[in-house]
This record gives sequence, C-alpha cells and structure tokens, in this order.
Amino acid sequence: MDSFLPATALLILAVALVAATTDRRSKTLERRLARLEGKIDLLLAQAGVEEPQDPRMAEIDELLARGKTIQAIKLHRELTGSGLAEAKEAVERRMR
Repeated sequence: MDSFLPATALLILAVALVAATTDRRSKTLERRLARLEGKIDLLLAQAGVEEPQDPRMAEIDELLARGKTIQAIKLHRELTGSGLAEAKEAVERRMR
C-alpha cells in the first residue's frame, strides 16, 4: 500500500509532462501554420490571384441576409472544419 502512492504520483506527473509537451508542440505548429498562411496570402496578392470562393459560401450569405447568424456560423464550421471562434470571426467579417 505504501508503494502505491509514489507510483500514482509518478504516473500523474508523467501524464502532466506529456500533456504539457503536446500542448507546446500544438501551439508551435499553429504558429507555423499561421505564418505559412500569411505568406501564401501575400504571394496570391502579389500575383494578383484571388482565392477561389466555395460556392456553398453563398448559403452563408443567404442565412446572414435572413438574420440567422448562428445557423451561418454552424454552416461555416461544417464547410470549413474551423473552430467556433474562427467561424464566428469569419461570419462576422462577411456581415460587414
């Protein structure tokens, strides 16, 4: 019974360490991806090429015209696979 507590503590410490490392790697990859997306946007702008728009985005505009913002955000998430905050931000940009 006495050896159970140190083993449990060691296991918890190992899990915490793995979680912290995974989170750090994830944030690093997110930053790298954001930089790459920015560079691609600059290259497209320099070349005068517009990113083709998904025709299903018109459905989002339709929902926004009818005042159905929440449904528009849900649809944006379905179409793009983005997270809630990112979809909300994108839909709000379309509303402007």
